[in-house]
Parts: sequence; structure tokens; C-alpha cells
Amino acid sequence: MNNQHPYRAHKRFCELLSKEDRNLTSVPMEKVLSLPTLSGKGSVCHVFSTSDMKDGSLTFEDFLDLLSAFSDSATLEIKSHYAFRIFDFDDDGTLDGGDLEKLVNCLTGETEDTRLTPEEMRQLISNILEESDIDKDGTVNLSEFQHVISRSPDFVSSFEIVL
Repeated sequence: MNNQHPYRAHKRFCELLSKEDRNLTSVPMEKVLSLPTLSGKGSVCHVFSTSDMKDGSLTFEDFLDLLSAFSDSATLEIKSHYAFRIFDFDDDGTLDGGDLEKLVNCLTGETEDTRLTPEEMRQLISNILEESDIDKDGTVNLSEFQHVISRSPDFVSSFEIVL
């Protein structure tokens, strides 16, 4: 996990628990999202959470899995697998137009100044599918996503979290 020794990860995990929460075995999602690098990224918590409540809370093991996947030593295959799951907002195993629109909005922001017009969004999604959808089924599956990511040298370094 790069320079993030498990002790440091455990210390950071415990810091996320308030004094009254110290008896809990998991950190609520809203506390995890207080980390600057995860602010506003609830889908990340849901991907790594093993909670039966489906509330995005993370156990220490979940937290370690998240840090490992986002570490500088994680392979392209691991990073792209988790990125795909994070971007698959409806959790159906593919990136369809709805997922891609949400992803674009996350990347560009949803303010009046940054939001794409409906026509720009339609054209961008069409371009993404044209480049990525190898089997032409109207969606991007994991292997297609990994193929695209493999051609992006900056992906591995940009998909990191540092405590």
C-alpha cells in the first residue's frame, strides 16, 4: 500500500470514528466522505462496503481494500476493475448511456457554467461508445473498459488516494 503502512491506515480509520462511535466496527459513509480525496464520492464507498445494510459504511477491512485498490502499487487490472464498478452507477455490469452521463457530470461538475447542453452530452456519449463499445451493443462492458484504460497512460497515477 505505497507508504501507507497498515498502522497508519488503522490510525486514520479510528480518527474517522467519533468518541461515541468507538464501539462500532464500521465507519458510516458520511464520515469516510469527510476525507478530502473522497469528498462527494459515495459510489466509491458503496463499491467497497460489505455492509448488509447497503449504507456504504466501511469496516476496517473494507477501508484497507479501498486503500489497496487506490494505492500506487495496485495493478492496472485491479484499478480498472474497481473504476468500472464505481462508474457502473446502476450496478448492472455495464456502462450504458445513463452511467456515462452521470460520469461526465461528475467529471465536469453540474453547475450552469460547466454542465454540457443535452446535444453536447448526446454527442459526447455517442463518441465514447463509438471508441469503446467494441461489440456494438450500446454499452461498455468490463473488458471493453479495460481495453480503453490500457491505452491511457495517466489512468494508474490518477486513480490514487493518499491518507
